[in-house]
Amino acid sequence: MVFAPKMKGGSFHRARGKQFSFTLLTVICMTVLLWSYERRPHFATLLSPQDQFVLPSSDIFQVTSHISSDDFKQEYPVQEPLLVHAEPEDKPRPLIVNVADVESEPKESFVSSGTDEPSATQGSSFYVIMAFVFIMAVCNYAKGRWVIDNTRPLYSGFKCKQWLSEMWACRLTQRPDFGYEAYRWQPENCEMPEFERSAFLKRMQDRTIAFVGDSLGRQQFQSLMCMLTGGEASPEVQDVGREYGLTTPHGASRPNGWAFRFPATNTTVLYYWSSCLCDLVPLNGSDPKSEVAMHLDQPPSFLRQFLHRFDVLVLNTGHHWNRGKVRANRWIMYVDGKPNKNRRLAPVGNAKNFTIFSIARWVDSQLPSYPRLKVFFRTISPRHFFNGEWNTGGTCENTTPLARGSEVKQEGSSDQVIASAVRGTGVNLLDITALSQLRDEGHISRYSTKASSGIQDCLHWCLPGIPDTWNEILAAQV
Repeated sequence: MVFAPKMKGGSFHRARGKQFSFTLLTVICMTVLLWSYERRPHFATLLSPQDQFVLPSSDIFQVTSHISSDDFKQEYPVQEPLLVHAEPEDKPRPLIVNVADVESEPKESFVSSGTDEPSATQGSSFYVIMAFVFIMAVCNYAKGRWVIDNTRPLYSGFKCKQWLSEMWACRLTQRPDFGYEAYRWQPENCEMPEFERSAFLKRMQDRTIAFVGDSLGRQQFQSLMCMLTGGEASPEVQDVGREYGLTTPHGASRPNGWAFRFPATNTTVLYYWSSCLCDLVPLNGSDPKSEVAMHLDQPPSFLRQFLHRFDVLVLNTGHHWNRGKVRANRWIMYVDGKPNKNRRLAPVGNAKNFTIFSIARWVDSQLPSYPRLKVFFRTISPRHFFNGEWNTGGTCENTTPLARGSEVKQEGSSDQVIASAVRGTGVNLLDITALSQLRDEGHISRYSTKASSGIQDCLHWCLPGIPDTWNEILAAQV
């Protein structure tokens, strides 16, 4: 049975009706705005953008002195927002953010902000209208609500064994409830198109979609593979991992990534493991236990090598930035090619934020060379450990969907670090934090294909599940 839903006729006509009404309203508003401007030209100054980054009103954000390197000479936010969960054993010290310098360069105003009235020859009417249309047309996919949808899930959790790790296929575990599968995300002010796999593959013809990040990025990758195949076995899909050097390292339990190609449309979907989104270089390549240089200001070598082959790139990082994992992996922080001596970067949370800004700025610097490339930085996936941490009895045993509410009303992102890192760049924000925060019942919890070990997984998600929604939003933004 294929679970890929198709839009009903009534839903289609309602959607078309909404689009027509929206278009009509836009035309009317544009006309009124233009008429108002021509009568009172100074009215346009009301639409001048205010390019200011305002941090949350919390004392965890203060002020810091300048952090510089040869490649990234600007201020960086250096603290976690409240919903970006730092590991409790390693809480960074609060530092100051120079708010004025968060963006690499100030943006120009749409119209003159001086005392002289703009002339008709400057085309100010056009820019005012375009600014207005932009405001009207942009959809905030992160704001909306979860609604029941009896066409869900998008694929079978029993059948997608070719792509889906057994540990994340909750239908194969002892879990008895699957109500979390029956919801879809509805943005507040726009229609999010139904995901239809053949249409998406056609749109992505001759293109490559790359996920680079940690295990939550791997979940999003596996989710998309299941969505694109309807959760069915697809022997025609080709394994092309070797084209990207994706092999199983010596002594490793799994490859450093996967790449698959749909031959009918020549669409490639790949994942590369990079939990910290910075370059990791063993200090002694012949010693498997060597310490590893963790270059905070350099992108992974995989990205430098293969970026030119990507058309869509989705980045993520967050949950591996804690002192325990840094020590266990023998990572030594480097900046500007040397061991880090900056005490402000010593706290792991601060190093993470510095790296997030570094990778965002590096990718942005590459975009002029690759005009077809569209890059997304996915915000952090929330953890839901209650009454303890993963190793101290923390649980997530709620099975009632939306017990904490169904709606996200806030305008800004809950992940202020990533949101501010991509501001002023060509990198797009894939904002999934707040909408995922409402879905604590969708985690793996205590269920597995084997007897429960007593430690609950309140970080990863059941599939089918919440990461499918991340991909629907990605598809809509692409």
